[in-house]
Amino acid sequence: MIRVLIADDEPMIRKGVRSVLSVDPEIDVVAEAGDGREAVELVRRHRPAVAVLDIRMPGTNGIEAAAEIRRTAPGTGVVMLTTFGEDDYILQALGGGATGFLIKSGEPEELIAGIRAVAEGAAYLSPKVAARVVAHLSETGAGARAGRRSAARERVHALTARERDVLALLGGGLSNGQIARRLHVVEGTVKAHVSSILARLGVDNRAAAAVVAHEAGVIAPAQPPEPLPER
Repeated sequence: MIRVLIADDEPMIRKGVRSVLSVDPEIDVVAEAGDGREAVELVRRHRPAVAVLDIRMPGTNGIEAAAEIRRTAPGTGVVMLTTFGEDDYILQALGGGATGFLIKSGEPEELIAGIRAVAEGAAYLSPKVAARVVAHLSETGAGARAGRRSAARERVHALTARERDVLALLGGGLSNGQIARRLHVVEGTVKAHVSSILARLGVDNRAAAAVVAHEAGVIAPAQPPEPLPER
């Protein structure tokens, strides 16, 4: 069972997220919070596998809450819910420990897929979020889109062939276990490759590595999300 906390200052959004998740019998929403501070307190109390946080909330926002959750409850993965136009917030959240990013207007199946991925230790970037992040990085002081793509490809080229295979699957939202099965190796080998990839790319977490994979265009074909169970 995947225990989940939902945090959003809009009750209707929380109800909608809970409704979507209720169709998956392996997901249990254990708590809801109306702001980031309450989310942190409830995570400490309930220790969910995943905390789903709105980026913009009054008081302690989702970015601050994500950083505090990663510091005090590292066993809880963080999925950020965002809307278009919040690119700067997404970049901040990438550095704050969040490992999943979803657009609020996305498909319900994607929400479940993202929560499952993060619960299994994977990084999950909605394709729309990834596209926005890559485009935003290309437009902000770090050079043109072609320049960033070239730089990302050079960083990826410095990896071993097997590390590039792992990065492509990591960028596609696969967990270590899923990558191991896809590549027919043991999970411990994948963990070692991921640690080496993070060090070689100079990034702090899987989500940031996934962004590099998207920039370099080395994402492995994603498995289609499983259809939602019928009620």
